[in-house]
Amino acid sequence: MINEIKKSAEQKMQKSLEAFKNDLAKVRTGRAHTGILDHVMVDYYGSDVPVNQVANVTLIDARTIGVQPWEKPMLAKIEKAIRDSDLGLNPASMGEVIRVPMPMLTEERRKDLIKVVRGEAEGARVAVRNIRRDSNTEFKNLLKDKTITEDDERRGQDEIQKLTDKYTAEIDKMLAAKEADLMAV
Repeated sequence: MINEIKKSAEQKMQKSLEAFKNDLAKVRTGRAHTGILDHVMVDYYGSDVPVNQVANVTLIDARTIGVQPWEKPMLAKIEKAIRDSDLGLNPASMGEVIRVPMPMLTEERRKDLIKVVRGEAEGARVAVRNIRRDSNTEFKNLLKDKTITEDDERRGQDEIQKLTDKYTAEIDKMLAAKEADLMAV
């Protein structure tokens, strides 16, 4: 019973960590990477689809993303979708390829992005702590039902606390790496 609760908590904490990692990927740094455009949606014959499902998204160089639509009529739609997204990018079409240069981040914008990243990290920490709370509640309910002993409850809570500490440290490590990445010129 204790192992099931622990395994469930660890899986949920892992999912929280993955969600945080995905949130960090959305925050752009000065360098180009194709994942930035994953959340840009394009109108494709009446339905919204991600850019990477209607075009090849590649890196041309360290500061430029290349988008090559599979269908010629999609060129203007993709360019408009990238321009209208909240990423602050200014795409330019050159023949059959859309070039998306990554502008340099100003010091003020970097600090704003760090605030956003810290907020995301705090949200991830809260999610991990909520999982700990739920697991501890399960242990208390099992103790109240006399399914487990007090020692088992204490041992289970200690193991959940160790998991919480491990995942919180991982979140902090990812946050520090992203902050360093943002402040690198």
